[in-house]
Amino acid sequence: MDTSAAIRKPRIAVSACLIGAEVRYNGGHKASRLCNELLSQHVDFVPVCPEVAIGLGVPRAPIRLIGDPAAPHAVGTHDPALDLSGPLRAYGQQMAADLQDISGYIFMQKSPSCGLERVKVYQANGYPAHEGGRGLYAAAFCQQRPDLPVEEEGRLCDPVLRENFITRVYAYTDWQRLLTEGLSRGALIAFHARYKYQLMANNPQQYRVLGKLLGGMTRDDDPQTLGPRYFSQLMAALRRCASRGNHSNVLLHLSGYLRNALSDEDRQEIRQLINQYHAGIVPLVVPLTLLKHHLRSHPDAYVLQQVYLQPHPESLSLRNAI
Repeated sequence: MDTSAAIRKPRIAVSACLIGAEVRYNGGHKASRLCNELLSQHVDFVPVCPEVAIGLGVPRAPIRLIGDPAAPHAVGTHDPALDLSGPLRAYGQQMAADLQDISGYIFMQKSPSCGLERVKVYQANGYPAHEGGRGLYAAAFCQQRPDLPVEEEGRLCDPVLRENFITRVYAYTDWQRLLTEGLSRGALIAFHARYKYQLMANNPQQYRVLGKLLGGMTRDDDPQTLGPRYFSQLMAALRRCASRGNHSNVLLHLSGYLRNALSDEDRQEIRQLINQYHAGIVPLVVPLTLLKHHLRSHPDAYVLQQVYLQPHPESLSLRNAI
């Protein structure tokens, strides 16, 4: 039932300081327990430090963002004449092109090169603007790779955001595998069928939109053209975090496949646990574990292929906390 088992180990780019590399301006690091103790067992990290890559030493004088928060410049904190905006943006574009085999990226928060949001952008009066900016390397990278799952390490402390990010990483890896096997009309439809209930949990409206997109395919439609369009919309849909209500709805739908195989008591127990999950009394893993238990005894081929049942390795325990 582990639908992620057949998928290769994902490669995730990461700000090098987060995995313990001493590359920060002060010669230190920002080693992340999440990256080093949990995720490192399941993914291959690709460390990147754009500031070192463009030639800055360790230790070094710090840099900061100045000017318009929507289009800031990166300059030396002590030497504003040192403008590193061009090199950082160019390196972001270069790495976006070079790192084609990654399935996600974890950035260092608040960094003038790597921060994804709320990075301080200083004004002429010496104070930061109320509106935060984005690190220049990260902005350039993400502009070139809009479908790639990206997140800041700090936000991954939130269990819902963490589970959502890792779900998207494995979906991206799944798509990369499909591309190596070759896109076809049948392969696209089969891929979408496996993601039915994951999409229903994250974004039920987009599930219907994507179904219509594929349902309207004709023999004249080239899967090589339609496929990337479909996948961009899929990744955008999965960025929305699944609510308890949507999860509960999906669990009820899945339990419906067992209605004729289970006793009244078993059906009542499943419904009770789904209700308890919906009320926030138990985590998602509780009703899901019971549902999978019954599916082992009463297998249904269509349900067992659903990514929703195991979108990432069970040993990550991501659904124990949501």
